Amino acid sequence: MAKVKVRAEILSQECLCGDIYSMWLNVPQIASQSVPGQFVDLYSRDGSRLLPRPISLCEIRRAEGRLRLVYRVAGAGTKEFSQMKAGDWLEVLGPLGNGFPMDEAEGKGAFLIGGGIGIPPMLELAKELAGRYGREHVTAVLGYRDSQLFLKEEFEPFAKVYVATEDGSIGTKGNVLDAIRAEGLTAKVLYACGPTPMLRALKAYGGETGIPCWISLEEKMACGIGACLACVCQSKDVDSHSHVHNKRICKDGPVFLADEIEL
Repeated sequence: MAKVKVRAEILSQECLCGDIYSMWLNVPQIASQSVPGQFVDLYSRDGSRLLPRPISLCEIRRAEGRLRLVYRVAGAGTKEFSQMKAGDWLEVLGPLGNGFPMDEAEGKGAFLIGGGIGIPPMLELAKELAGRYGREHVTAVLGYRDSQLFLKEEFEPFAKVYVATEDGSIGTKGNVLDAIRAEGLTAKVLYACGPTPMLRALKAYGGETGIPCWISLEEKMACGIGACLACVCQSKDVDSHSHVHNKRICKDGPVFLADEIEL
């Protein structure tokens, strides 16, 4: 899979709620190679911002050559992106990282668990798993801060959807594990993306239940291609590049088997 850097046209941009934005890009060279769980680097058009911003893939339309990015405005770079409109362009590098191992779900019920801005990358995974194995084998458990349930309705054609909110306004009050337990949900494989405390709890849950747990790590990145070692996590194995117990999230990840890394 060859990454490419291209000038991409923005096809649409909208605010889903609060500081969450959805952008469609026309990038046939990248979309044709992309799989659920990967990400792209977006480059600012402001020369003072040298480092790209990594954003996960929310939807992939390979035949149309389009990618959807759903992101939170968190700083100057993403603020700049949120102010762009259809017809504008961005430099994009991708596809980057590895994706979720979908073959692991064959013949099994799968949990897809997203927390906060870790929800968007689970949507394409839900679509592709439902297409392969049927909607009845896919259960999405989505964790939000409050009643702003961005993307929830878009999961429903592809998964049975359960919601946890921190403030208890909708669904189970608490976190995604609270929802799993409250609803008596079960599965044989787990895929997740979200904040580290959530992933740490899910790793422990996988250990208790014997469910293989594949997690996508969120991390600030610099180069996005594994050269600078700015985004590393501790691993059980010695990394062949750095010769220490590290994994490069941008290149070796962002998806890892939870048992292989320390959180």
